[in-house]
Amino acid sequence: MVVLLADDDRAVRDALKFALELDDFRVYACGDGEELLTHPALEQCDCIVLDYKMPGMSGLDVLTKLAGRAVTAPVIFISGPVSEALRQRALNAGARLVLEKPLLDGILTERIRELTI
Repeated sequence: MVVLLADDDRAVRDALKFALELDDFRVYACGDGEELLTHPALEQCDCIVLDYKMPGMSGLDVLTKLAGRAVTAPVIFISGPVSEALRQRALNAGARLVLEKPLLDGILTERIRELTI
């Protein structure tokens, strides 16, 4: 299963990539939304994990662009902390799920599997 991940925090990005690869996902990690939108794996990925606060385009901006390009992979929107207003904005923009950082106890792996079965 292929996961495309965008988070501008290198430590978070590397940790999430490592954890997902331990669970047998193939992960492509991007440092911002623009990189995600131009990544060759975008059209073939099974799931997208997208951070909210990134330089340039926010995660909400990226969601809008994904919807405009008819990308069908489910998007898990991550942020910390998550207000109810942000949760609703992300879901309305096309995210399938919103998770609050830190992502502990394998929650990200579980949710990716639930969304892609």
